[in-house]
Amino acid sequence: MKDAAGDSRAVLRERFKRARAFSERLCEPLETEDYGLQTVVEASPPKWHLAHVSWFYETFLLRPFLPAYSVFHPRFEHLFNSYYEQTGAGFWPRQERGLLSRPTVAEVYDYRHHVDAAMLRLIEGCDVADWPRVAMRLQIGLNHEQQHQELLVTDIKRHFAHNPLRPAYLKDLPQSPLADPAPLRWEPLEGGLVRLGLDSSGPDAAFGFDNERPRHRVFLEPFAVADRPVTNGEYLEFVQDGGYQNPALWLSDGWAEVQTRRWRCPLYWEEVDGAWQLMTLSGMRPLNPAEPVCHLSYYEADAFATWAGKRLPTEAEWEHAADAVEIAGNFVDDGWLHPRPAPDGAGLKQLFGDVWEWTGSAYLPYPGYRAPAGALGEYNGKFMCNQMVLRGGSCATSLDHIRPTYRNFFYPVERWQFKGFRLAETLK
Repeated sequence: MKDAAGDSRAVLRERFKRARAFSERLCEPLETEDYGLQTVVEASPPKWHLAHVSWFYETFLLRPFLPAYSVFHPRFEHLFNSYYEQTGAGFWPRQERGLLSRPTVAEVYDYRHHVDAAMLRLIEGCDVADWPRVAMRLQIGLNHEQQHQELLVTDIKRHFAHNPLRPAYLKDLPQSPLADPAPLRWEPLEGGLVRLGLDSSGPDAAFGFDNERPRHRVFLEPFAVADRPVTNGEYLEFVQDGGYQNPALWLSDGWAEVQTRRWRCPLYWEEVDGAWQLMTLSGMRPLNPAEPVCHLSYYEADAFATWAGKRLPTEAEWEHAADAVEIAGNFVDDGWLHPRPAPDGAGLKQLFGDVWEWTGSAYLPYPGYRAPAGALGEYNGKFMCNQMVLRGGSCATSLDHIRPTYRNFFYPVERWQFKGFRLAETLK
């Protein structure tokens, strides 16, 4: 039996088991005290992530499709719902996730294992008539868990950086040797009428979220993009040139945030005795000029582009440039958990992995987009306002999670994800 994407029950069962095991493996370096940390609103406690992804399977798969399923705890439906209004249970306030000492870490793991056992029963014993819908929702659930695996990595980093001890998540993570950035080169593209978005036609259509569809036409003027993202060394020049003190470089909202939040450099950068360091998941390190700059807001990326006399690529330009590029790079699978310098060679580099790349495009629906019916329609559609699109994945993203059409989105002020950018310019 195959689902709409061509995956058999056996394949999906193994993918489910791997995904569930990887979430728990990411938490192995944590102490019990770490599981409940929430130092900022946007970063949730690790135990909340572990429970929420289990809630997702329970809500959208086990309750509807597994007869006589027994819920682990009746109040978890409320505690671990993130933002779904149509489930009927409501949800605990996001900013108060770190105020809950109970359930304990052990109870959360018991909850996960309860859901795991039930999910395996569902996959193996699901009625043939229900399987297409189960398989579709399971695909969403697996990709949803991968999103929260990335959030586990980035949220742990945010919480540990709040601690003046600057603790290490993993002390022995690999490091790139300190080096100067490779010269930046430009890759021209002709533009013209191009296709954007995921093709959902045919029985073997690839999985994608609803916000990647429908595929549609976009006209692009000729343009060029940088062959790699902007580096720490290049961004340091912007800092030292007074970039954070010059209102002429900033969008109005961005300049207001600079003043209110007293930004003077990217998140996690610190100047100590005249030398720049940055917080990583292995503790403090010297700033490596060759690494892609990251943990930047959209406003900072845009201000740098203005300072450099360039701009950010639109998401259509980015996808067109990435369309023929192999999906390879520095992902969470590689275990660096930190951006690496661009490799040598010609052509576009680091479009995938290392850092999510801010684009100049607002997160809006594609022409003809319709959100799916029901609570799952809240996954993406209701956030299509006041956010900006990022592309390409990061060093905390799974390799098999990303694709050229993948649209990530965040509010322009947020910095805690591995977010960087590359420059673009219009050709005349």
